[in-house]
Amino acid sequence: MTISVVIADDQALVRGGFVLMVNGAPDMTVLGEAQNGAEAVALARQHHPDVVLMDIRMPVLDGIEATRAITTDPDTAGARVLILTTFDLDDYVYRALRAGASGFLLKDTAPEELLAGIRTLAAGDALLAPGITRRLIREFAARPEPEARPSHKLLESLSAREREVLAEVAGGWSNAEIGERLHISAATAKTHVSRLLMKLDAHDRAQLVMIAYETRLVIPG
Repeated sequence: MTISVVIADDQALVRGGFVLMVNGAPDMTVLGEAQNGAEAVALARQHHPDVVLMDIRMPVLDGIEATRAITTDPDTAGARVLILTTFDLDDYVYRALRAGASGFLLKDTAPEELLAGIRTLAAGDALLAPGITRRLIREFAARPEPEARPSHKLLESLSAREREVLAEVAGGWSNAEIGERLHISAATAKTHVSRLLMKLDAHDRAQLVMIAYETRLVIPG
């Protein structure tokens, strides 16, 4: 299947480069270009793309608020947002993931890594490299009282094993690694992750990481 993409960046040259790169991949196509967050939201509603490449600093509506608008609207919630920025700052990672982003890459990422990231999100997985996960954990450590969700409401439906798996996801481990650490098969770990996504009403693994820390199931450090 062809992966449909919307690209949002206020710099025309940068945006054009991403368009050429994505359209050059045999399994991808660009449905539209946006020069600000408001246009990105409108294009998402019009075309229902699989993935939105989203810059953070844009006029009219920034990338974080545009991400929030896309991921909280039932009509566009199926789109996965990949944040692209030149700003490798902890707070941006934290705010983007809280807004519903599924991944975070720097603009100087190699073209093949960007295309691989788009495929990862389109497949329903999160793009959280170990470095991103570590920065996210540091953010939670620096925010002893985050905008917490009551753990008894979110986690009470989980089995003991599902809580274990959720904690492992928060550590940035893959399904295969979770299987090894908990002495279960990778397929069983994947099943547990799928159930967690459904029970916790989460988009993907990125959101599971957020929930694990917000509910204090996992404590930074």
